[in-house]
Amino acid sequence: MLTDQDRIFTNLYGMHERTLAGAKKRGHWDGTAALISNGRDWIIDEMKKSGLRGRGGAGFPTGLKWSFMPKESDGRPHYLVVNADESEPGTCKDREIMRHDPHTLVEGCLLASFAMQAHTAYIYIRGEYIREREALQAAIDEAYEAGLLGRNAAGSGWDFDLYLSHGAGAYICGEETALLESLEGKKGMPRLKPPFPAGAGLYGCPSTVNNVESIAVVPTILRRGGDWFASFGRPNNAGTKIFAISGHVNHPCVVEETMSIGLKDLLEKHCGGVRGGWGNLKAVIPGGSSVPLLPADLCDDAIMDFDWLREQKSGLGTAAVIVMDQSTDVIKAIWRLAKFYKHESCGQCTPCREGTGWMMRVMDRMVTGEAEVEEIDMLFDVTKQVEGHTICALGDAAAWPIQGLIRHFRGEIEDRIKARKTGRPSAVAAE
Repeated sequence: MLTDQDRIFTNLYGMHERTLAGAKKRGHWDGTAALISNGRDWIIDEMKKSGLRGRGGAGFPTGLKWSFMPKESDGRPHYLVVNADESEPGTCKDREIMRHDPHTLVEGCLLASFAMQAHTAYIYIRGEYIREREALQAAIDEAYEAGLLGRNAAGSGWDFDLYLSHGAGAYICGEETALLESLEGKKGMPRLKPPFPAGAGLYGCPSTVNNVESIAVVPTILRRGGDWFASFGRPNNAGTKIFAISGHVNHPCVVEETMSIGLKDLLEKHCGGVRGGWGNLKAVIPGGSSVPLLPADLCDDAIMDFDWLREQKSGLGTAAVIVMDQSTDVIKAIWRLAKFYKHESCGQCTPCREGTGWMMRVMDRMVTGEAEVEEIDMLFDVTKQVEGHTICALGDAAAWPIQGLIRHFRGEIEDRIKARKTGRPSAVAAE
């Protein structure tokens, strides 16, 4: 369990001031110039040592990602782009950082940009986040007024500008290359890779795209040392992590905890347990809507980190834990996600454009029990034709929840179809 002195985000609930003065009281912007004076290689080495893996869902090692940026400039500017397009259903962790602790992100942008030789960074914020944008812009303005941004930022000798760009509410713009297209003023559609952003990203220049949480933890890691951060969690799953827990728990919350915490511990300690007791649990989506669910029997020993969940054919994703108790119509819940992904597909890739609609229409009939039993295998087969055959991961995100449903709740789907055929209404979904 995480102790209060080891928390990176000390104002997650907005109990204190989010102003620059409040942030400084909590230890932010302390000796920033001294950290920068240690040099780029030191910063990247500390980040590698920390074992920080990307907090946006994919879990790619952050220090390694930064090291892909060219060491010497070829005349093109370098850019850091912060992905604040938090549009994954169930996910609301970055929102709390931007609302209540924005200076962690602003200072992180300066340090990360210096490490990548970027004089400019952009934060791309989700279209629906109006108040969050205002809080973040206020923090940026304060930092400029205090000389922490702009020429000779924080007295470090490094010139640095930070801009906030407001999206229009498209889920697909959470994909890094679609985000870059949108930032350039074009339609938010993913690019083919290679070239990767580190070679040709924003405006064709070397760029790195990182999640809000990945950047906001950087100043504390550098102050306390990479080894401190690496001391939390299991090997290869280091650090602290913000978990957003919603659904059928007594107290839904957003909380910072250590990686590799047990799911049961997390829910019991911070959420007052599952509604109706642990025995009333039906399933949990452990990492936001795009990862396959875990049935109750796997939840007893579930460990909340990248590797354990991957071994169970699920994933940590954004660590947005959605809890479902026995009252849940799990087929209808996954149908709702299928509908979301169908709606948000940009339509560029045929498997995703056609497949998401096809999967949703089959799910429509499975909810009411009007499908045939043979269609369950056919649906699973179609998810496999969508998964891995698209430019970006939206195809995977649409396929995985349905795969998890069929893997763990096939009996329930079959019962509903048979009940419909025999005219037994008890197993048919509530309208």
